[in-house]
Amino acid sequence: MAILSFLTSLAGAVMLLLFAVRMVRTGIERSYGATFQRLLTGQRSLVQASTVGIGMAIILQSSAAVALLTSGFAASGLLSFTSGLAIVLGGDLGSALIIQLLSFRLDWLVPVLLAVGGYLFVKTEAKKARQMGRILMGIAFILISLRFLREAMDPIRESAFLPAIAEYLARDYITAFLVGTALAFVMHSSVAAILMCVTLVQIEAIPFAAGLSLMLGANCGSAFIPVWLSRTMAPSGRRIPLANLALRGTWSVICLIGINMAQRTGIIEMPETGQALVSAHLLFNASLLILALPFCGALRGVMMRMLPDPVVSGGKQPGLPVSVLNTDDYRQPQQAITSLKRELLRMSDLVGSMFRPVPELYQSGDSAKIKAVKALDTEVNACLSGIRSYVAGMPTEGMSEENAKTARDLVEYAIRLETAGDVVDERLAALAASMHKKGVQFSKEGWTEITRMHEVIVANMQLASNVLISDDLESARLLSLEKTEVKRMERDSRKRHLRRLQHGASESFETSDIHLETLRALREFNSHIAAIAYPILYRNGQLLETRLIQGMHEKEIN
Repeated sequence: MAILSFLTSLAGAVMLLLFAVRMVRTGIERSYGATFQRLLTGQRSLVQASTVGIGMAIILQSSAAVALLTSGFAASGLLSFTSGLAIVLGGDLGSALIIQLLSFRLDWLVPVLLAVGGYLFVKTEAKKARQMGRILMGIAFILISLRFLREAMDPIRESAFLPAIAEYLARDYITAFLVGTALAFVMHSSVAAILMCVTLVQIEAIPFAAGLSLMLGANCGSAFIPVWLSRTMAPSGRRIPLANLALRGTWSVICLIGINMAQRTGIIEMPETGQALVSAHLLFNASLLILALPFCGALRGVMMRMLPDPVVSGGKQPGLPVSVLNTDDYRQPQQAITSLKRELLRMSDLVGSMFRPVPELYQSGDSAKIKAVKALDTEVNACLSGIRSYVAGMPTEGMSEENAKTARDLVEYAIRLETAGDVVDERLAALAASMHKKGVQFSKEGWTEITRMHEVIVANMQLASNVLISDDLESARLLSLEKTEVKRMERDSRKRHLRRLQHGASESFETSDIHLETLRALREFNSHIAAIAYPILYRNGQLLETRLIQGMHEKEIN
């Protein structure tokens, strides 16, 4: 019975820890996720790239999240292999720094975090304030879960069960290493897995030697997570996590054998405390970063040979997925609706591929890149044609009115996406070319306003994809609120631009028409993307038919 109670308490503490880490990461991604692309894809040295990785991992509280973001940008051609690998290596060190902070006993901070975070999340409507509340509550839950973990160990610490396992793991460091590897992979969080190991050593539930082997195994296991999650990406996206796994796996095995041999022969002695385990984890990741950073460029050729780019034939651009629409799905209306959503996701990705490089087009004016963006509009148009034909061919018999209404709504959103693609093709790309031809540039303040607006819209595209798949009401409301926020940003930027004109800013005079037209185009693009929220809001009574006040008296009208 004691064992059952222990396992239940342990499972509850671990699940709360995983939930809390995810809660913090979700809050940060929803608030600041739009700036991640600019931070990750900027051109910089390897040292600067690794520093960005450290900062990103501290913010996201997950090296796996940094690796996945990096892989996604590499798969899209926005990030080189060398810079991407340096970012991922820095991310591993950043997650180790987070563990250093969370390993301190901060139970006194829990009530403050819950009170402030709960108020911000429940009582405020502003997006950033609510997400900050989510972040603070997530940190509080992490601290609570660690306390639960310590308490779960108390009843069996003196039993014969735990010491027997702990002593075996201390003797057989290879088994301990494999257990740590499996633990990190199953938990899908190196932060959670290593925090648990540190806590077990702190309360003396396992000896330091076992904790050290578990920690090294968790470092190796955490490198498997992005490899597994990126398995469906293009080869350019899968190379970075695979190279990281090779480096981390090799270094962790070398350290495992070397440290255990040195400890057993008495060459080195370490203080057997939880803090010493955290320090060893930090030292492992820092040494890996220092040793591996010079070889990032050399590994590119090896990874290219292991995962070569696919051969492109028939004039199709590389990396573009094919249509998923299948008329065989007509026999099952719900499956046909699912296929439609998948095709819309593909269409949304194409529109995103057109929109994301817009700031780069404005800065460089590269005609080849502008032509590449315009070429994607042909694919977007083909998607719309395919979706229209697919829905037109759906048999009416056997299809419920609800499914028919959903199919119509999806076609309307496909039209919106195609129009959004036209905004990029016919207006934003044309404005970028015109700006380059005239040889002018925005003022520093104006360019900052445009890039911030662009970043918010990129984040809204991701949110719109989530709404498309999940039909989640809260996400749809958030997307609608973000549409209002983009309108406010456009209005404020226009007012600030006019004030700059009044103060005689020469750069603002030269780019005035382009600046104002860019703002209008960005706002219109975002409106088309946010349209996926309307059917869900209407269906749940969350959207008014009109914003006009109803029931005015006749004399008030006159």
